[in-house]
Amino acid sequence: MSATLLDGKALAKKIEEELSQRVSALIEQTGRTPILATILVGDDPASATYVRMKGNACKRVGMNSIRVEMPSETTTAQLLAKIDELNNNPDVHGILLQHPVPEQIDERACFDAIDLAKDVDGVTCKGFGRMSMCESAYGSCTPQGIIYLLKQYNIEMEGKNAVVVGRSAILGKPMAMMLLNENCTVTICHSRTQNLADYVKNADIIVGAVGVPELIKQDWIKPNAVVVDAGFHPTDDGGVGDIELTGIAEVASAYTPVPGGVGPMTINTLIRQTVEAAEKAAS
Repeated sequence: MSATLLDGKALAKKIEEELSQRVSALIEQTGRTPILATILVGDDPASATYVRMKGNACKRVGMNSIRVEMPSETTTAQLLAKIDELNNNPDVHGILLQHPVPEQIDERACFDAIDLAKDVDGVTCKGFGRMSMCESAYGSCTPQGIIYLLKQYNIEMEGKNAVVVGRSAILGKPMAMMLLNENCTVTICHSRTQNLADYVKNADIIVGAVGVPELIKQDWIKPNAVVVDAGFHPTDDGGVGDIELTGIAEVASAYTPVPGGVGPMTINTLIRQTVEAAEKAAS
C-alpha cells in the first residue's frame, strides 16, 4: 500500500475558504477588516518574498495587511518603538516580525515586545511557555501548522515515539512541546547529535527541522513511520527538504511533499491565527 500524501497545499486552500467566510462575518459584525502588520527590516530577498506571500494570503481571505519596511541600519530601539506603535493600534490584530533581522538588532527582545494578544506568529517567550503548559496562546506557525495537518489526516499521535531533528526557537523546540502535549514520547535531536540514524530508526513520527539539505536519509526511516519534512532548500529542479524523500512512499505510512506540504500550512496558520485574534478583539 502506498503512503498517504499529506497535502498541505490542498488543505490550506480548503481552510482559506472557511476563513473567507469568517472574515466576511467579522466585517459585517464590526465594520472593520482584520489586519496583519508585517515588519521587514533590511533588504533580504528571501524575506521580502515570504512577506509578499503572506500579504497575498491575507488578500485571498479578505483581510488587509500593513507592510512596514525598515532600513537595514535600523536599531533595536527603533524597531521596538515601531512594535510598540503597532501594539497600541486597535486596527491591527496581528503582528509579524520577519526573521531574520540584521545582526545589530536584538531579535529576541523585539519578538518578546509583541503584545501576546497580537503574537499570531507565536514567537514570544511568554507564548511559548503558555503553549507548553497547555494554556491559551498562539502557537509558532510552522509546528502549529504541522499539528493541524496531522490531525486533519487523522494521524494517530498519542503513545507514538516522535523524533524532532532541530532545536530552533520557532520550529524544533515548539514542535517538540506540541507533540508532547499530544501525548507522544518525544526525542529532540539536532545537527550535532551523535548516531542520529539510531534515533530516527526508532521513530514512529519523524520531523525534519534542522535546516540541512537531506541530512536525514531515507533508509533510516522505519516502515510505516509518519515523515514530516519542514525544511526547504532551493535546487535547480525545484527544491529538497531536510529528509531524503526519494522512495519514501514505499516506506512511510504518510509523508509531506517538498514543496507543498509544510510550507503552505505555515502561512495558513498565520492567517488563521490572525482571524482568531480579530474575533477575540471583537468579542
